[in-house]
Amino acid sequence: MTNVPTLPIAAPYRIDGRGRTMEAQHARHLRDLIEAVLFTAPGERVMRPTFGSGVLGLVFDTNGPQLAAMTQVLVTGALQTWLGDLIEIGGVEVESDDATLTIKVSYIDRQSGDTATVVFGRSV
Repeated sequence: MTNVPTLPIAAPYRIDGRGRTMEAQHARHLRDLIEAVLFTAPGERVMRPTFGSGVLGLVFDTNGPQLAAMTQVLVTGALQTWLGDLIEIGGVEVESDDATLTIKVSYIDRQSGDTATVVFGRSV
């Protein structure tokens, strides 16, 4: 019996072109998980009511240094809570520029030891 590595299921769940459960490369899977944590509001998932970061709840706050600092704290805490067994947070940088909030997450993949950075931007 050969040991064929399996790819993780894509998150969010979706169907591929063959009509099967879509798989994702490990790096893409981690990026998708980070995005899910960032943009899921606590209370949105019935079976995990505390899952998420609450970042989208800040949309109506005044954009500025205070919003960036609050977002950095929320993101760091949520990622450590929900993905701490998969990634080690290297840093979270949040920039607010006019109506755009940019979140940059640097992390170390605990499985491979690789470092990576992902950037997400949303208008607020």
